[in-house]
Amino acid sequence: MGLSLENNLIEIRRHLHRNPELSFQEFETSAFIKQTLTNWGILYKEIANTGVFVDIVGDTEGETIALRADIDALPINEEFVSDFLSQNKGVMHACGHDGHTAILLGAVKTLHNNRSLIKGTVRCIFQPGEEADGAALRLVNEGVLLNPNVKSIIGLHLWPHLPFGHIGIKKGNATAGCDTFTIQIKGKGGHSARPHQALDAIVIGTELIQHINHINIKKFNPLEPHVIHIGSIHAGEAANVVADELVMTGTSRSYSKELRHKIDAEIKNICESLANMWNVQIDYQMKFGAPHIFNDHFLAEQLEKCARSFMADDEIDLLNEPSMGGDDFGYYADQIPALYFRLGIAKEDSGNLDLHHPKFNFDDRVLVRGAEVFSRFAVDMLNVYQLSENVIE
Repeated sequence: MGLSLENNLIEIRRHLHRNPELSFQEFETSAFIKQTLTNWGILYKEIANTGVFVDIVGDTEGETIALRADIDALPINEEFVSDFLSQNKGVMHACGHDGHTAILLGAVKTLHNNRSLIKGTVRCIFQPGEEADGAALRLVNEGVLLNPNVKSIIGLHLWPHLPFGHIGIKKGNATAGCDTFTIQIKGKGGHSARPHQALDAIVIGTELIQHINHINIKKFNPLEPHVIHIGSIHAGEAANVVADELVMTGTSRSYSKELRHKIDAEIKNICESLANMWNVQIDYQMKFGAPHIFNDHFLAEQLEKCARSFMADDEIDLLNEPSMGGDDFGYYADQIPALYFRLGIAKEDSGNLDLHHPKFNFDDRVLVRGAEVFSRFAVDMLNVYQLSENVIE
């Protein structure tokens, strides 16, 4: 990949960074992607209002593999000062999706220019709404993995915890399934001088949290990773008033469908028990988010093999630990074999700020590496699929 493509991708990324848009509002982002593809003479299709996908059809028939990038930004006010500072106040590409989009556009252009090497079809998906958790499921329901049937799907994420230009490959569990819950306790208000005439929502809430911490430690296998976390509590208005209502929100994370539902059942049971004991109303709601991402072992092995053909061995990191973070890429992984890898952006002079930080930034010279991994791996996997089919025949 030449310097001209690298410069082109940097220009694309910085345009996207200046013009971030929130989930399901990516109208200008979508228009920019479509205009870029049109300028390159590449046909595209629309999906889910602001989504776009491209089918790069090779000169030889074969299977279909998909590449995916997310295109939305976050409701964060940017604090990193640059000549491509966000122009949309309160909105920022703090998770690197501008980089993901530029990388996939680079892969599209590379693959389109090398269709003679492609034995099948590469579907390139520019997905909206990842930060809102659910857009991937919408795309699945709208048929993004069909016509032709997609055999496997690949995604990536810029990663500030890996050295610049390295790729991180994790077999098996890669990210957690992330669910959110809300608990509302409706007690009875009163004066602090006469607490026996009231039902203190704060007291009940603290007891509820203790029970949640207990089940977190004692109810689940400690060898099966999980998190139950209370992230916000709102109650009370004055020091001498007994709070009549408390609302708390939290998240639970794990790597199995069974454990997700067991956590839900345990918290629900706690709420019902305390409601009966205190004679109050406790409303509990769990919102199940994206499934966990399970990286197909075969795909992971093939990516490692592909990467070693053009990268230095010390630039390929085989990861031992999954992340408790989540990504709605899990909806794809729940349907077909999938692989989600990391692209390192850590540099000694970068400060190593994490994703979602208001000063998050990265050296965009890494984009061409991501585009190369995407495009080379897509070509290699289609070759592998065709060879395996020929052996079977």
